[in-house]
Amino acid sequence: MNLGGTAAATDPGRRRRHNEDSYVCEPPLFAVADGIGGAQAGEIASGLAAAVLKDDSGDGTGDGEQRVDRLIQEANRRIYDRQTQDAAVSGMGTTITVAFFDGNGVWIGHVGDSRAYLIRDSRLEQLTEDHSLVAELVRSGKLSPEEAETHPQRSVVTRALGTDPDVDVDTFRTEAKPGDLFLLCSDGLTSMVGDDTILEEIRRNRSDLRTAAKALVRAANRGGGEDNITVVFFEIAAEGATERTVALPPPQEDEEDTLDELDRVPGVGVEEPERDGRERHPVRRRVIVLTLLAVAILLACAFAVWGLWRSHFVGAEPDGHVAVYQGLPWNIAGDVHLYRTVYVSPLLSAQLSQNERKKLFDHSLRSKSSALHEVRHYEEQIGP
Repeated sequence: MNLGGTAAATDPGRRRRHNEDSYVCEPPLFAVADGIGGAQAGEIASGLAAAVLKDDSGDGTGDGEQRVDRLIQEANRRIYDRQTQDAAVSGMGTTITVAFFDGNGVWIGHVGDSRAYLIRDSRLEQLTEDHSLVAELVRSGKLSPEEAETHPQRSVVTRALGTDPDVDVDTFRTEAKPGDLFLLCSDGLTSMVGDDTILEEIRRNRSDLRTAAKALVRAANRGGGEDNITVVFFEIAAEGATERTVALPPPQEDEEDTLDELDRVPGVGVEEPERDGRERHPVRRRVIVLTLLAVAILLACAFAVWGLWRSHFVGAEPDGHVAVYQGLPWNIAGDVHLYRTVYVSPLLSAQLSQNERKKLFDHSLRSKSSALHEVRHYEEQIGP
């Protein structure tokens, strides 16, 4: 078997000014890295990881598992050394998902919450397991998959490159066959677009991977574009097929931000209801509904105010730092938080073991002194 077409695209999204994602699309090696730690630090971390892969002098032969693990460990070492020596980027890190085609199958190396997918026989299969706070809560049964989609800390990763001298890497091999399509992506795609939409966009543009990559980026931006979006495709072809690589340049700042034919929202026709001559007291019904709604809102507000003033819980900031929050661990109306940060620890969630994270991040409501005591206990044990 040979590699067929390949394509890659990246975009900062609608909410971010900087793109902290990096990617590698250099057959037979592919990767996506999503930087952590703020605009400058995140860009540096993901860029260092991508540079390690691009500088690899391997010829594609040898043990694929060892090669993938060696590259990720080297990327981890470079990021860790940089962030411990340069206070300006202290705490930076990156996720990474690497794919290496060995001629018969694909070796995957994975750390963080970027993802690898296989599209085969018109089905989408997630190959990697997210190393994230919400994924752990789902696996432990404390959150449903539906609750995880809107959880306020769904972007917090529990494993990343650069936070420790050594990193645990999920490494495995997937058998490949002609016609298989592999997708690597950052969570800027999967947090905005569901599996069904991803598969539909790929089906619609399967003959042109460049168009498919662009369509996925556009779909993520239509869904909100809250994070950087990166997509890498590579397909497996029969023996003798030629290889094609396409990388889309980042969008220019002056590029027109308009909706094309695929973005337009179809008009909705409204049918005039049939009148049967009977009065149904619409005014009275409306008054009752509004009254009930007002009561429900007042009760919710009262409960939220009580929670905000009396309750605290432990969680993690988007950059991975453990934190204590005042309020309730909920979001309403999308991005309206019922909590605020009262203490940010120098400790990173990735420095905790899985059992320690389960205990600390169970979102139990407690007093401020109790929450701070729990966090400082781990700070003394582990250190920043």
